[in-house]
Amino acid sequence: MTVIKLSEPVEDVVVNLLRLANTKLPADVGWALEAAAGWETNEVAYTQLGAIMENVKKAEHLGLPMCQDTGIPVFYVRGRFDSSIAEDISRGVARATREIPLRPNTVDPLTRENHGDNLGPGMPIIHYIPTDDDFTEITVLPKGAGSENMTRLAMLNPADGIEGIRRFVIDSVLDAGGRPCPPSIVGIGIGGTSDRCVEMAKEALLTPLDEENPDPALRKLEEDLFVALNGSGLGPMGLGGATTVLGVKVRKCSCHTASLPVAVNIGCWATRRASARITDHGVDYSQGVTL
Repeated sequence: MTVIKLSEPVEDVVVNLLRLANTKLPADVGWALEAAAGWETNEVAYTQLGAIMENVKKAEHLGLPMCQDTGIPVFYVRGRFDSSIAEDISRGVARATREIPLRPNTVDPLTRENHGDNLGPGMPIIHYIPTDDDFTEITVLPKGAGSENMTRLAMLNPADGIEGIRRFVIDSVLDAGGRPCPPSIVGIGIGGTSDRCVEMAKEALLTPLDEENPDPALRKLEEDLFVALNGSGLGPMGLGGATTVLGVKVRKCSCHTASLPVAVNIGCWATRRASARITDHGVDYSQGVTL
């Protein structure tokens, strides 16, 4: 086995990533909240947005998680790495749970016994993307249950087309109501197989809100859904208003000729993400992530 030496221990990087993701909202999400408060005319909605932004400021100032549900951390590892990285990430998660602290969320699905450290069988979730790059990049997406529980997958008929996709997404978001703590970011996957489609929907949440989709058809779909959802009146926390979503992000890949998979993965207002690129010269941390 080839051992790759990195400039900083992965365990330390993971602790720093989880601290950054849970205590500081990405700048683009913060700007979107401020913009929403600027155009919101509903008094209840405006109050909700104000409370959210005040909470974000206090969390960053105090270095404490911005939400009591610190989620289950989902990792994406890209670049050069060896098999030891999984163990290093696991140690980082356990340490972060103690030190930040994070709420221990992982339980046995049947007995509901809590593992106490956000680990347990199959945890943490790590997606590997090996490349020939001269860096190791680790990205984390902490995912809380309120939004994750609203995940939806539909295996549409190809004849349903764009209108079928649009209708499914709108129905999914409105059926979720206030449970995912809107204003939300809506991640959408189109195509692939059922499992890949759901993965793409979650990966879409890593895309900064101010990053334009390079695909004109997907960009138009994002814009149309953004307008339709914010025109629904659901509003912040489902209490009414003009701000139901902060953004809509879509990813696609090819699929079987007889299939049209569509998945929706919702991120709450606290859509948290952070990334670290480890090179021979050190570590660069950021929250503007695109896989």
